Amino acid sequence: MTTGRSRRDVLKAGSLALLGMSAAGRIEAAEIAPEGGDTTYTLPPLPYGYDALAPLYDEKTLRIHHTKHHAGYVRGLNSTLEKLAAARKAGDYSSIKALSRDLAFNGSGHVLHTLFWNSMSPPQPDVPDGLAKHMAKSFGSVEAAKSQFAAATKAVEASGWGLLVYEPMADKLLILQAEKHQNLSIWGVTPLLVCDVWEHAYYLQYANDRGTWVDNFMKMANWPFAAARLEQARRAMAM
Repeated sequence: MTTGRSRRDVLKAGSLALLGMSAAGRIEAAEIAPEGGDTTYTLPPLPYGYDALAPLYDEKTLRIHHTKHHAGYVRGLNSTLEKLAAARKAGDYSSIKALSRDLAFNGSGHVLHTLFWNSMSPPQPDVPDGLAKHMAKSFGSVEAAKSQFAAATKAVEASGWGLLVYEPMADKLLILQAEKHQNLSIWGVTPLLVCDVWEHAYYLQYANDRGTWVDNFMKMANWPFAAARLEQARRAMAM
């Protein structure tokens, strides 16, 4: 699906990490990229109903996570951009360190949550052949990749994320931990599948049992979404 607005052509702009796709195709890039100018981000709708992932992910937790927590990152991102615009206008950069931190924190939170919703799927699909091939190449087997992803995600220190990513320089897949939202990443990677292990993502349903939450996330993992992002990222690198 394409659009007529060039700012939505995120791939050609080289911003692969800011582009998500639902199981049916792309998310509109406007859900992640600015809308209504350079200072307004919007909360994307979920690609399924709030009750679609139950009982593995209950409706109440999902609704609060999306409408409260994700929405909070969107508001924080917009607010930070407004403050940066005011700082530029005034020529006053005395708060630039804090604003830069807020920009990375809220922006990364928005991007990762947008990917997170699409990293789960009610049908619980199998790993597509193309992605399976790359998982085997990078990790030895599909099951080894799944095991490492689950283990890395469970072991994230404090609040953060487990991420399956594509690293273009070596043309391979990696599994990373992101503490908070923006720490411990590798520049240039494209997130393919992400799992939120901030406590707000699971505590209401799973309490402090992160391990069971991650195990159930693996049952919901949207592997076709990850496969489509991998294909798109590799195609872009070949341009």
